[in-house]
Amino acid sequence: MSLASSQRKVFLRLVADLRPHLRRDADFPMRLAALFAANRAFGSRDRKLYRELLYTTLRYLPWIEPLLDAEPDRAVKIVAWLAADLPATHGFRATWCADWPAVPASVAAKARHLGADPAALLPEWLVRHCPEAGVAPNLDALHLRAPLWLRLQTAEPARVTDEFTRLGWSWRRAAILPTALELITPADVTKTAGFTNGLVEVQDLGSQLVLAHAAIAPGGHWLDACAGAGGKTLQLAALLGPAGRVDAYDIRASALRELAIRAARARAANITILPVAPLALNALYDGVLVDAPCSGTGTWRRSPHLKWSTTPAQIAAAAETQRQLLAQFARHVRPGGRLVYVTCSLSRMENAEVVAAFLAAHPAFAPEAPARTILPAEHDTDGFFVATLRRA
Repeated sequence: MSLASSQRKVFLRLVADLRPHLRRDADFPMRLAALFAANRAFGSRDRKLYRELLYTTLRYLPWIEPLLDAEPDRAVKIVAWLAADLPATHGFRATWCADWPAVPASVAAKARHLGADPAALLPEWLVRHCPEAGVAPNLDALHLRAPLWLRLQTAEPARVTDEFTRLGWSWRRAAILPTALELITPADVTKTAGFTNGLVEVQDLGSQLVLAHAAIAPGGHWLDACAGAGGKTLQLAALLGPAGRVDAYDIRASALRELAIRAARARAANITILPVAPLALNALYDGVLVDAPCSGTGTWRRSPHLKWSTTPAQIAAAAETQRQLLAQFARHVRPGGRLVYVTCSLSRMENAEVVAAFLAAHPAFAPEAPARTILPAEHDTDGFFVATLRRA
């Protein structure tokens, strides 16, 4: 059996094992990791190949799933054609779709070649919540492999970029934000000296643009109320500078432990991690960042399994939680202070409607600037929403 035939067999077996979960498992990455761990024959290159093929299957599931039983070879050919051309996938793609044209950039052109329906690739409810997501160029961006964006944590970028160049890695600076860098070569940045020494962190450009949009000035005392593992906490600390301070708070102790590791690596001495306990009622801050837990619809290009497992009921439940979080943490904004609300969602129910409901119930707050939705095609990022409010 040829290598490509063996890979086809393994891929179809993996799809068969995962298929009962494809439309309802929000923990697909963990399930896939467990499958890989159970098969010690998979090397690093094998895992990269099958991960890309399986994630491509999820991105284009309505086009592929009907063929898995009736025409499995055609299903394999379509997945190979649509998958990113990476070192790990190149040979597989060359074998299975060499007689097909190069993959076009747009979903519409891909659909024409396959005789498929572009509208099937997104749940109808998301298009109602965010019409821009259902049309080019955002529909195209949502169905491409997400780039790897980094945030520089040094005033000497050459300390990072020179190492990448020595390693033979391709990279580019983001024109819109000088601290953002895209690593174009598929590589593990965590193995570099720059990462180990805290000079660079993994953070999507869209995530970086959120705080850039909020125009946070140096100095001041801020609360990151839903800090998680701290990507935005570290960026906020850098924006505030040595004269500013960030208190990081989250209800998940495990996330805060990861934040402590990252803050130490970045030498961010102006971050204080608060205990997992209710905040003091009299604690007031110059600014409060509420990076609220959400549906993650803006991250579907890197988490395509969420397209099929997320429901309108979950969106409504997330919006209710977000309204509660804004009300809870707004009381910690000092008079004249700022409240910054962020999600990685494209749903208006979690974004503009949450902010409108909050403002209606809290007349002391008013928009400081128009809210912004960062759509994936604008700068090749995940999707985000940010609203900046000022307390009278």
